[in-house]
Amino acid sequence: MTKKCTTLGLEPSFGFGDRTGLATPGHVAAMKRCGEGITAIFPQQSIREMTRTQRTPEGVMADAMQAAEAAGWDGPIGADADHLKVNNDVDITAAAGFTFFTIDPSDDVDQKADDYDESTLREKFSSARDTAPWFDSYLGKSIELSTGSTIQLDEQACMRAAVKYGAAIARALKLGDYIRQVNEKAGQDYEIELSVDETDQPTTLSEHYIIADQCLKGGMKLVSLAPRFIGDFEKGVDFKGDLAALEASLADHAAVANLLGPYKLSLHSGSDKVSMYAALARTTAGKFHVKTAGTSYLEALRVVARHDAAAFRGIIDFSRDRYETDKATYHVSATLADAPTTDQADDATLESEYLEMWADVPQGKGFTKPGRQILHCTFGSVLTDDKWGKVVRDCLVAHPETYREVLDDHFGRHLDALRSGM
Repeated sequence: MTKKCTTLGLEPSFGFGDRTGLATPGHVAAMKRCGEGITAIFPQQSIREMTRTQRTPEGVMADAMQAAEAAGWDGPIGADADHLKVNNDVDITAAAGFTFFTIDPSDDVDQKADDYDESTLREKFSSARDTAPWFDSYLGKSIELSTGSTIQLDEQACMRAAVKYGAAIARALKLGDYIRQVNEKAGQDYEIELSVDETDQPTTLSEHYIIADQCLKGGMKLVSLAPRFIGDFEKGVDFKGDLAALEASLADHAAVANLLGPYKLSLHSGSDKVSMYAALARTTAGKFHVKTAGTSYLEALRVVARHDAAAFRGIIDFSRDRYETDKATYHVSATLADAPTTDQADDATLESEYLEMWADVPQGKGFTKPGRQILHCTFGSVLTDDKWGKVVRDCLVAHPETYREVLDDHFGRHLDALRSGM
């Protein structure tokens, strides 16, 4: 492998996850055509995805880097070791040459914290107090943001932050320190993203401030932070919610990031969130990171739909059978009743209902069809199935130009929307 991955710092960046190992030529095509001013992360995979697709960090790295070189990419390339939870995750991804380490402390977040009444909150706080040695240092502080908003760190806000995130912050700092040790020992440059987006409730400005401030004071090389934003960021479909309210909230979160860091604001589940990309780019003044993954798998299925309609029908049937089980770890709202069964629709309707067509989507919007979520959540089951995994791979290998073209079109729209706000 001739080229090595690098750190990207505060440059605007876009992560292209690839669950098949065959998507990079299309990702490069979109970046060459529409990605001016944005840096690329081609090797990007979470430990969870690698487990589900039976891939290794070395394999993910080799597939992406060799394809990028073959496609003539000469810009810098970042590499995202996504959703790291334990030391071994760091060991195996650092050894493979990853440079951007995403810490996921979600297992230690109290997901119900926002719902506790005062007495429950006080009771929970008394047992969480030891995980939040920082509590007194924030109590009573008031922070004016450049947007005109004020963060009031009153007792309630600080207690809730301690209960919800105290243990998670401690976990993140510990793993961040291990990432530093491993990379310094290997003589490798590195950067860290913190993911606190996998929660049911949005991250408040108070929580964002305390989390980031603690990480930075603890010496973490924080380049990017992914809060849980307001509205719905479901897998495989566009943003659901009030865009004006989201833009105002993004501006406040960006102000916190500038005040403490600066560091980038990161959007996870970024696939297909086309309608809010301009707002993200605008409010962060280009200090953003967007992470996508499952949408490249859905475009792989589009290749199957166009070249082997019978196989696409089979994959839909298989995915519908797996959906209720596989959706457990994903934020989705689609039900099986929301999309037709294969005996109810012709081939064109099935592509339209399960993958959607850009011709049917208004300019500046992303896909919204529920059928996409049924296929999205079941990628691991399909790709590791003896029959269907081989069908998908064989189809992509037989029709590389189709895959490159649909990915170029798909991500070109993502990148254009981001650049419209820069």
